Amino acid sequence: MKKETEVLVPIGKDEIIKARQTLMRYKSDKANLEKKIVANEDWWKLRHWEQLRSDKSEYKPASAWLWNVIVSKHADAMDAFPEPNLLPRSEDDRGEAKKLSSIIPVILEQNEFEKVYSELQWYKLKQGTGVYGIFWDQTKNQGLGDISIQKVDLLSLFWESGVSNIQKSKNLFHVSLCDREELTEKYGLCDEDMAAADIDITKYRYDDNVDTSGKAMVVDWYYRKGGVLHFCKFTGNTLLFASENDPENYPCGWYDHGLYPFVFDTLFSIEGTPCGYGYIDIGKDAQTQIDMLNHSIINNAMLASKPRYFIRGDGAVNEEEFADWTRDFVHTNGNLGKDSILQIDVNPVNPIYVTMLNNKIDELKETSGNRDSTNGGTASGVTAASAIAAMQEAGGKLSRDSNRGSYAAYKQMILMCIELIRQFYDIPRQFRILGDMGRIEFTSYCNKGISPRHQGTDFGVDMGLRTPVFDIEVSPQRSNPYSKMSQNELALQFYNLGFFDPARADMALGCLEMMDFARKEAVMQRISEGAGRISVPFTGKGDKVSLSAPNAAESVIP
Repeated sequence: MKKETEVLVPIGKDEIIKARQTLMRYKSDKANLEKKIVANEDWWKLRHWEQLRSDKSEYKPASAWLWNVIVSKHADAMDAFPEPNLLPRSEDDRGEAKKLSSIIPVILEQNEFEKVYSELQWYKLKQGTGVYGIFWDQTKNQGLGDISIQKVDLLSLFWESGVSNIQKSKNLFHVSLCDREELTEKYGLCDEDMAAADIDITKYRYDDNVDTSGKAMVVDWYYRKGGVLHFCKFTGNTLLFASENDPENYPCGWYDHGLYPFVFDTLFSIEGTPCGYGYIDIGKDAQTQIDMLNHSIINNAMLASKPRYFIRGDGAVNEEEFADWTRDFVHTNGNLGKDSILQIDVNPVNPIYVTMLNNKIDELKETSGNRDSTNGGTASGVTAASAIAAMQEAGGKLSRDSNRGSYAAYKQMILMCIELIRQFYDIPRQFRILGDMGRIEFTSYCNKGISPRHQGTDFGVDMGLRTPVFDIEVSPQRSNPYSKMSQNELALQFYNLGFFDPARADMALGCLEMMDFARKEAVMQRISEGAGRISVPFTGKGDKVSLSAPNAAESVIP
């Protein structure tokens, strides 16, 4: 009877063994990437000489020019911290889009997303790729469950080699360390069950001693069958959970959206892999040369600052007294010839090598786009605030390009959040949101409004179901002080020029249509409303704002 039961279960011990073999193959294919990740982390900690030096006792200076590149780029990324705005594709979904635009930021705040985003940007700039993990955590909200957003370490993630899109991988494994006592308490496991949990995960070089003796490797295995995403959790050769073994509770697989719950944010992409390379990969050669030149110059300075002498072997000078700089007198046993003691001359470093050092520093700045102007420095003669701001704006184009890539990954992450809301928000949940005019409001939300809707019949034909779909518009939540000041000055100019005068509405709207600035559509709508007209709300990039008669004012969308 036991054998018959094992045959009927889709995922059993044999499948787990095969999955472990696949995982180990993926790990072997990823060995070079893991080696690079560990090395780049040492560079970030200014410990690259531990890899370069031959004599560990020798002093090797490590300058922080490459470190400064990453810090500067991270500051640019946080200045452009994203904020989502949902746009409906159908008129019927406008209300749900407005609600979700207010609710999703609350979900992100509950996940401390600013911290997650900051950590992911650090990782992306160092390693070239940051990874979001978007999961449904049933333990949140006292068992009610909610969305969990985390930064995922590439060392714990394994995929099929040769794919550029992670969603094209046949399998995806996420490995984590779990406490053995917790596994025993939750799943009733014994040490024998966890004995085979021997996957050797690459580790960083920690400062402290990390004890993993009481831990076991737990593998989250994601795979697809027939276009349906399934999830399996195991440790060693012991199965802990498999969605495929429970078709009653998981008829559509693990997640209805059918995607692996990971989003890759790549800095500089590489063909044939979902990962990219970062600023450490670009700048470490220049940083090495800078530190080597620094090392030579410092050694020369140290040799020149401490005189050394030749002393004849048959000389009569008391060497101990001669080496003691606190003594006023040094005794000799005979005549002191000019050749008895001779100072060793140290030639100073040629200025050309100092110039070479400065050129290497400039090379690192140029190749990384981290010029002095982007950090607030200026060239000689540039003192005007507008000129400095213009230089910073021009010098920040690499950061803006990187931020656009981050926004693309952010959109994918938000879309996954919407799909998890659509699947799991069966029970209404309470949210405190920021309403119109900055008022605090309390609202409840469930997935009823975004669940698949029946479209009725047309000429006796069942039109099936329609699922509300939304487009994500991403904008920076915060701007740097200068851009805020310029936006405020622009608003005052509009006021002084009479743009908000109802009698000048036509001219003001005509002028605004030719302009391009943040929240332009909201300004045009406010002018239209002030003139007793309405404007069609902005529904996507490239839409036009149109005016209609005052008697249609009841159609204004808030």
